[in-house]
Parts: sequence; C-alpha cells; structure tokens
Amino acid sequence: MTHSPIDVLVREVGLRDGLQNTATIVPTEGKLAWIVAELAAGVREIEVTSFVPPKLIPQFADAEEVVSRALKLSGLTLMALAPNLRGAERAFALGVHKVDYVTSVSRTHNLKNVRREREESLADFVRIVQARDAAGLKGHIELAAGLSTALGCSYEGRIAVDEVRRCAAFLAEAGADEIMIADTVGYADPRQVREVFTAVLAEVGTVPVAAHFHDTRGTGLANVAAALECGIRRFDSSLGGLGGCPFAPGASGNIVTEDLCFMLDSMGLSTGIDLERLLAVREIAASYLGSDSLSGALARAGLPRHYQSAAARASA
Repeated sequence: MTHSPIDVLVREVGLRDGLQNTATIVPTEGKLAWIVAELAAGVREIEVTSFVPPKLIPQFADAEEVVSRALKLSGLTLMALAPNLRGAERAFALGVHKVDYVTSVSRTHNLKNVRREREESLADFVRIVQARDAAGLKGHIELAAGLSTALGCSYEGRIAVDEVRRCAAFLAEAGADEIMIADTVGYADPRQVREVFTAVLAEVGTVPVAAHFHDTRGTGLANVAAALECGIRRFDSSLGGLGGCPFAPGASGNIVTEDLCFMLDSMGLSTGIDLERLLAVREIAASYLGSDSLSGALARAGLPRHYQSAAARASA
C-alpha cells in the first residue's frame, strides 16, 4: 500500500487502550478484521496489543498471533505496548515496528499501575534501549516513550510542568525515538496543554512529540487544537472513544478517532484517512462489544451535506 503525504499522523490505540478494560474478549479474527479495515481506511499506525502477562489481562493472550499476522499487512506501522523489559523482549523477537513503553509522571499512579517507583520505570527504559541496541535492532525497531498522567492525576491532582519536562528530558537522552505526553485521566485544558507541550518541545530537541488525550470531561478535541498550535502533529485516538485507565478512577474515554479525523480534515489538515470508510469500521467493533460501547459525535450526526474532504478541496 502506498501512502500520500499527510499533515497529521492519527494513531489508532483502540485495540490496546480500548480493549484492555473490556470484559468481553474479542477473538483474534475480530481484532485482525478491525486492523485490516482501519488500514484500508487509511490509518497508517495502529497499536495492536500489549505484551502483558495473560493472567493480568486475558484480552491480550493472543498478542503474538495478532502481531505475527498484522506484520504481514503492507503499509502498516505496527505498534505494541510493553510494560517492562520482558514485554519489550517479546516485541523485539517478533519484529514489532514500534514499541510503546509508558511511565507515569505521577509517582502514586505509577505505583498503582505497574507497582514500582517512577525512577525504577525510567531506569527500565534505559535497559530496554540497551537491549534493543545490543540485539542490533536500532534503526529497525523504534521506541516510543510515553509519559502518562502528565497533565493531571486522579490521586495527586495537578502535576508540575517541571516534573513532566525533566522526565521527558531523561527519556530523550536515554534514546527515545518518540516522546508521548498523555492526559491519562482527562484533566487537561487547552491553556495547560500549551504550557506543558511548549516546555517539553523546548527540552527534547528533534525527538518527535505525540499527544494522547482523553475526553473524560469534554476537553479532548479542544486540547488537540491547543497541541496543534504548539506544532504537535502526532495524536493517539480510539475508535468510538473506547478505553480509559483501570488504575485511575473516572478516567474513561479516549478521544474518538472518527471525530478527531473529521476535525483535522475540516481544518484542511490531511490525515490520509477516508472518513466514510473509517465510520464503517465501527460496525466491526460493535459486533463484538455492542454499539452502546461506542461513542462519537460524527457517527451520530454524519458528515455535513455537501462536505468536501481536505484532499478534495486541495485539488479543486
């Protein structure tokens, strides 16, 4: 599959972040159908699973099979979450294109999420970089380092900007190929987003920075707009707004992939994603999880009459 140039990368995280909280186990075939359909709609990067022990999250017991089969899809950048070095080694062995590793800026959240101190998690990222490089995989497998609860924590409240900046600097220096800043619990507002992302961008130099917003309190897309003003051009989102954090009370609702893509397209920013084909992917998720599990304003209202995509307007 060949891709045309885009202005903004929209990364689908519903298969990992969305499914990690659902009691319903989506079969491997269902996950693959979802991946294939989103790729066909133009989504180029998908986080497809998590390399956590199956006894902790049975949803990802098929991680190896999902990855092995998805790697055969042309044009897809395949991403998977690794909570520790052992998970990263599983991802390396399979040849995952990009491994996502997450540390909470909030010390309390980090303890509840992965049962260790924040500094231990940061140190583990260094070991992951070393393991990848020792295996001769640098340049073949990227390491995305995420900072969760960077814009607020259900346990600690507001997080100091300097704490986020220092953690981002550590990860960039350690060898991260991408820094992802996450509003894990949906606390952020546009003013705070501008402050945090400006500080992080000034700190990490040429390392790309991505944003991961939740719409828990209705500020998700406003925060995307604020991040765009800062120059951010990579965003995580989830089909139908699936997801949340099991270790952060009330942290429901990733921003909806369909709504994000519509807003970006309306602004004249190309994502390379066909909105009508993307909306149709919801039927696959709904067939396993139920339509009530999916949210989204675009799905409710539909595309405006006479709507022209950014690509159509650009070529007119």
